[in-house]
Amino acid sequence: MASRRHTIADDLRSQITTGRIKPDERLPSEAQLAAHYTVSTPTLRNALALLQAEGLVEKIHGKGNYARQPLRRTTYTGGGRTPADRALPVTIRSTKLRARGHLTALLRVTAGSPLTEFLCLSHDGESPHSLARVYVPRDLAPPATPDTPPWPQEVATLLPKPLPDLAEVQEHIRVRLPTPGEAATLRISSTLAILAITRVATDKTGRVVEAALLTLPGDRAEALFTTHHTTTERRQEG
Repeated sequence: MASRRHTIADDLRSQITTGRIKPDERLPSEAQLAAHYTVSTPTLRNALALLQAEGLVEKIHGKGNYARQPLRRTTYTGGGRTPADRALPVTIRSTKLRARGHLTALLRVTAGSPLTEFLCLSHDGESPHSLARVYVPRDLAPPATPDTPPWPQEVATLLPKPLPDLAEVQEHIRVRLPTPGEAATLRISSTLAILAITRVATDKTGRVVEAALLTLPGDRAEALFTTHHTTTERRQEG
């Protein structure tokens, strides 16, 4: 049944992405689709669930399933590098605050230490696309938010003086459901999984110079990591 589920999802995906099924068009009822593909209703619903996770189909309670415009996908490549797609505009709001709670551990500072928070929200047309909260020690923060903001991972490049050489960038990635605040900001379902990335950059002295909390909805993001083996490592493996 798994292969049938994927076959149905592939067919509907092709119809949506090629325009045979228009954005915001209501799909036939689940009973009609199940009969068309000669499968059980549970199998049909499993196929639709795959498309719902991709953002291609939205199920509206009491109304049915609707096709949605394919969302622009962002590839997070890690290591502080920018996503593959840099075309999306980003708005940034900066706030001065004092380290409290989890921020003291995240930035390895004492409670009350001065920080600057950058709230970064990217947009795909009229819709929010991804969210990031970037924290920088106050003495490293720029005096004002620029008119043309960069991607959240590049906030450090705006600092008025060069950062110390980075010694380490540590990233922790997990999949979870969004908080109510994240769901409201990104206008996504509370049942849509997100990629939650915590990124901490330290200099050669061990000081944290930037900490970022990235929120990437699973229907429009993926993570890609590449490992390069040195010649010595290849010889050892051989």
